[in-house]
Amino acid sequence: MLLTGLQIGESPRWHDGRLWLANWGAGEILAVGPDGSSEVMLRIDAFPCCFDWLPDGRLLVVDGSGRRLLRQEAGGELTTVADLSGIAAAPWNEIVVDALGNAYVNSIGFDFPGGEFAPGVVALVAPDGTARQVADGVAFPNGMAISPDGGTLVVAESYASRLTAFDIAPGGDLVNRRPWAVLEDAAPDGICFQEHRIWYGDVPARRCVRVDPAGNVDRVVELDQGCFACAVGDGVLYMLTATWGPDVATARTGRVVTATL
Repeated sequence: MLLTGLQIGESPRWHDGRLWLANWGAGEILAVGPDGSSEVMLRIDAFPCCFDWLPDGRLLVVDGSGRRLLRQEAGGELTTVADLSGIAAAPWNEIVVDALGNAYVNSIGFDFPGGEFAPGVVALVAPDGTARQVADGVAFPNGMAISPDGGTLVVAESYASRLTAFDIAPGGDLVNRRPWAVLEDAAPDGICFQEHRIWYGDVPARRCVRVDPAGNVDRVVELDQGCFACAVGDGVLYMLTATWGPDVATARTGRVVTATL
């Protein structure tokens, strides 16, 4: 147990020797040290609020309910990079940035948890701020990750029990859609690569699972809470867990749990 008292921890990233995460209910982005000490790096009135970095080190933040992509400038202020409301009206969720500065952002497609299901989309926001849809028909797009070689984008389809892969074409388009791994009776949430394999968090099953591209499971970490997301850093698996329920964003049941790889 590394950290407790979070209001849904999400979007974990290993960066500059610390684990960064979004504390959704509190509207914070935190950096957590190996000893469990945490520092608030950004406060933002947004829910959800996922993030990643541009190649030049500036932080990109998804204002999910505001349907905007924001960038933190050198002075700390946030500016709007792209208005995403014209692509999808539903809340926006996860983000991942490639080595060229292309930001991939997904919208789940419907108001969750109370809305009627509709498939979601993935959009590309180019470095110049132009945004366009690059994938649709995704069954609750959740976690996303880019392969270590930079050529493949993988999206967790929580309502389809699979990880779906796309090749990243020149210009940033997503092509050659295919299953990366079919997951039996799973609801994959946040994901991360560990070399050629992928870890995924599963909230209903209360576990974090590692699979290969054929869907073969080679490690399972059983947990006492739902696992919303995960990240790998410095030989450690970091798992963000919480007790799912209507008050999950205020109950402060969120934790960071670690396992040695």
